[in-house]
Amino acid sequence: MSSTEDLQLGEPDKGGFLVVEPDRLTRICAALLKAAGASEDEAQAVATGCVNANLTGHDSHGVIAIPGYIDSLKAGEIVPSAEWTIVRESPTTAVIDGNWGFGFHVNTKAMALAIEKAKTANVAACTVFRQSHVGRLAAYSLMAASAGMIGLAAANSGNLRKYVAPFGGREARLGTNPISIAVPSDLKAPFLLDMATSAVAAGKLELAIARGEEIPKGWLTDAEGRPSTDPLDYHKGGVLLPLGGTEGYKGSGLAAIVEVLCGLLTGPGVEVEPSGRENFGCFLAVFNVAAFRSLDKFKKEVADFVRHLKSALPSEGSSGVYYPGEIGYLREQERRASGIGIENATWDKLRTLARSYRLARELHLA
Repeated sequence: MSSTEDLQLGEPDKGGFLVVEPDRLTRICAALLKAAGASEDEAQAVATGCVNANLTGHDSHGVIAIPGYIDSLKAGEIVPSAEWTIVRESPTTAVIDGNWGFGFHVNTKAMALAIEKAKTANVAACTVFRQSHVGRLAAYSLMAASAGMIGLAAANSGNLRKYVAPFGGREARLGTNPISIAVPSDLKAPFLLDMATSAVAAGKLELAIARGEEIPKGWLTDAEGRPSTDPLDYHKGGVLLPLGGTEGYKGSGLAAIVEVLCGLLTGPGVEVEPSGRENFGCFLAVFNVAAFRSLDKFKKEVADFVRHLKSALPSEGSSGVYYPGEIGYLREQERRASGIGIENATWDKLRTLARSYRLARELHLA
């Protein structure tokens, strides 16, 4: 991406980007989602989640996804204002049917329920099925960390076509199947793991397509099983590789476990969804730190541990050690101050939607 320095907010950059102030971008996305039929709460949840992803540098899960969500709304694949249903529950667990609602909204409520259960039971878990894409997974694990708990979130890619080949194979059988774990601490930046179990999140291929960029070797093979640097091969029968490169069995194994937790344990399974709808499964778990030891001491010692990690001398060519979650935090501070770079192709789609809903003048997108 080109530098966002010295660019005017909302003005095109010669490199194919423009810079938009985060609050303005949230307002635009929320207005478009509401116009497409989302409730106020849903529109805010999705818009905020996408912009937060952009802020931390996860542009693949940012506002580039908004037009696709609106297409799903129009097609009836996402049901606005869907009432979620608890189909099975115990003091420590719940199985939740999202009834084809917005994953951002449903998953947030599910994690909030797990946190409430853990306040009493100390350990709790929820599974969720029949919901749309849930966005950046860290949003949910961070909810638990903010409550003084360790949060774990995992998601499969729904019962749609799979895009990741298992290690040793050339046909897709797995999703990108991310995992996120957040830990409470006294650090400024969150202590946070947030990773796909594939070589890269699928959204990064869409981002490369929108930006007209090649992708690195090791992300994708084409339909013939040959390594590819062309992201368009993703839509021509190509498959993503598992995390780990030559040791991809590690990523492949993690992805298989996520399918069990988010597909089989939730109930829908891992077969293709007959209706063609998205059906993203999630597994959410919460561990109340105070049940194990003093939360204050734990948070301090996590920070001490991080300082120990960062005290390691930098390797050749490195600027030093960053702990999990630190780079995203630093990028967020920068983008809150200077704005978020949005590729022109995505901005044009948002502008077209605004015109179709007669919101272009109101949103200053004419």
